[in-house]
Amino acid sequence: MNRMQTIMNSLKNLYRNRIFLLMVLPGALWFLFFSYLPMLGTVIAFKDYRIHRDGFFAGLMQSEWVGFENFEYLFSTNDAFLITRNTILYNFVFIILGLVCSVAMAIILSEIVNKRLAKVYQTGMFLPHFLSWVIVSYFTFSFLSVDKGVMNQILAWFGAEPISWYSETKYWPYILTFMNIWKGVGYSSVVYLAAIVGIDKTYYEAAMIDGASKWQQIRHITLPSITPLITILTLLAIGRIFYADFGLFYQIPRNSGPLYPVTNVIDTYVYRGLKATGEITMSTAAGLYQSFIGFILVISSNWIVRKFNKDNALF
Repeated sequence: MNRMQTIMNSLKNLYRNRIFLLMVLPGALWFLFFSYLPMLGTVIAFKDYRIHRDGFFAGLMQSEWVGFENFEYLFSTNDAFLITRNTILYNFVFIILGLVCSVAMAIILSEIVNKRLAKVYQTGMFLPHFLSWVIVSYFTFSFLSVDKGVMNQILAWFGAEPISWYSETKYWPYILTFMNIWKGVGYSSVVYLAAIVGIDKTYYEAAMIDGASKWQQIRHITLPSITPLITILTLLAIGRIFYADFGLFYQIPRNSGPLYPVTNVIDTYVYRGLKATGEITMSTAAGLYQSFIGFILVISSNWIVRKFNKDNALF
């Protein structure tokens, strides 16, 4: 009887919240078909997959089980260390610099008195977010081309030797970092700006009455108020620290071979491996390794933040 009553209560709750459930349905279906169902394909990482004439599932079922051999082969090469190092270091720099630049720009925009001018600045910063990396790669090439590039023409005007930008690895960590910040800071700053606008203005009025300077208002009111948002977005970024922006690392360097030591990341490695050799098992193994480490990182970082907040609450 109790079980039947529980079922009836559940059905009543579903009917009562049917509007909200219908709103969630498109997103839930998207995750089901494009995030959860493809997880079944990760078994390829543990098989010697061979294409079968009867289709994908026939090839999957009849392929030989090889266990962790694909992972052993991946980690026995220098590529595993190289792509892991590049992916982690680039994303670490992107997270730190992106956070600092986005918060700084959001605070600057919020302090502009002329709101119409602030909207012009905001739109100008937001525009690069909508540009495809393919388009941006041609802009970059117009600056870095060896013979007709703007940068080499400027160097020639000063009497310096032209630089073969797409062959010199030492410049590209800075170029890729700059391009990532340039393209993403506008979108991120809008998110932080929305949080800053929502702060109660009476806090600032009380601080000004007490004689607080602008920097003191930012330090003691603005930054603490947006700290929860900073924490959430940083956690999400840490969870994807093993995922690199494919367009940035593939399109901007124009797939230049000499630049692989500083531009090859896990995403581009998987793509190139699948494109060049057609070996789907190695690519799947690299992708599963990427997802697993990302999962561990986001769980660990979430635990650290929770523990930090709990310890602070004691004082």
